[in-house]
This record gives sequence, C-alpha cells and structure tokens, in this order.
Amino acid sequence: MSKLDQILVLEPPSDLKFKGPFTDVVTTNLKLKNPSDRRVCFKVKTTAPRRYCVRPNSGVIEAGAAVIISVMLQPFDYDPNEKSKHKFMVQTIFAPPNVSDMDSLWKDAKPDDLMDSKLRCIFELPSENDKMNDVDVSKSAPVMNSVKNEQPSTTTAAAAPAATIMTTASASSLDDGEMQKLLEKCKRLQSEMSKVAEENRHLKDDGARIRKMARSDHASAHSAASLPSLLVVIAAIFIGFFLGKFIL
Repeated sequence: MSKLDQILVLEPPSDLKFKGPFTDVVTTNLKLKNPSDRRVCFKVKTTAPRRYCVRPNSGVIEAGAAVIISVMLQPFDYDPNEKSKHKFMVQTIFAPPNVSDMDSLWKDAKPDDLMDSKLRCIFELPSENDKMNDVDVSKSAPVMNSVKNEQPSTTTAAAAPAATIMTTASASSLDDGEMQKLLEKCKRLQSEMSKVAEENRHLKDDGARIRKMARSDHASAHSAASLPSLLVVIAAIFIGFFLGKFIL
C-alpha cells in the first residue's frame, strides 16, 4: 500500500525562513490548514530540538479549521558561510472518532496511516537595503499618521502641534525630574558625609579629653603618695630638734 499524501495545507509549503540578527529569539510562523471533512492530528518534529521552541508542537485540527504554529529559534552565533542543515517535519494522521490519549495514538499508528511534510530552515541576515527601508518606514510613519488623522477643523489642526509640544515638554520634564533626583541624592550624600566628619571630630575631642583627665589623675595620685613621706621627714626633724634641746 502506497504512503498517503499530506492532507494538510502548509504555509509556507517547504521553507521556514528566519531573518537575523540572531542575537535574540527569532520567531517565524507556520500555518496548518485542514481542508478535509475529518479531524486531523498533527505533530511537529525537528532535527535540532535544542535550538528551537515550537508552540504548539502537537494537537488536533478540526475539519475546515487552521492552526498557527510559532517556531522560535534560540539565539546563537551565526556564521554566513555555514549552511543550515536544520529541518522540520509535520506528521499527521486522521483522528479516530473518540481520541483521548494522543501518545498511544502515535505509538500504535501504522506507517501506512501516517502523512508527513518536510521543511528546511533558511537563515537570512538583513541586507543594507532592508535596513535603509526600515529606517525610511520608521521616519515616514509619523508623517503618515499625522496625514491620516488630519481633519478640516482648525481646532484639530491646532491640537496636533499642541500635542507635539506637550510630548516634548513631558520628555524634557522627565529629564529635569531625573536630574533633580540626582541632585537631591548628591545633597543627601554630602550631608551624611558632613555628619560623619562632625562625629569623627567629636570622637577625637573626647579622646583628647579622656587622655588629659588620665594624666591629671596620675599626677594627683603621685602627689598624694609623696605627701606621707614629706610628713615623716618633718616629724623626724622636729623630734631631732627637741631631743637635741633636752640633751644639751
């Protein structure tokens, strides 16, 4: 028995294109459309599962319905000389009337009942013309929006410049506000540094006062210790004097 042709219609049909730069996640969409009158189960596989994130990677498509698959390429170092060998395969099978266990369905499926489509991955870097076009579009967008929103009323015409002025004023006030916050932070830091310096000076003064008091206490103790010796000497002199008088 020959293999069944793919029942789903894929958009794009054969290539998944990813446009760089590839320093961030790059997403491309794959549309699966079911033109038949039966429900179809699908499953998306890839040869590089660590490089891609696919949502949803499996499910059921009702008759006449369609599903958008998001294929997200993870960031990597792109080498233009290296050809991409990454591929995707969309595998499908007609859904039974009462399907509940998808894992068992795919596990027990017969090869002749399976349908598949293969897609290759293509990496593209934006050309200089694309970059210039992006810049031109971004510049022309405000002009197109202003023309689209333009009304015959003079009030509306006057409101557009006013809105522009308000936007510019808001941006400048935002910058002024940020500068004011920075200045306030600098003032607070200077105040705190002054307080620390003042406390340090007080600590130095207290240390000097304590050392001075310690020296004075030591001198008083020394004087108090020498006083009894002086009294003994005076008493000895007086005793000697009186003894000398009585003896003579």
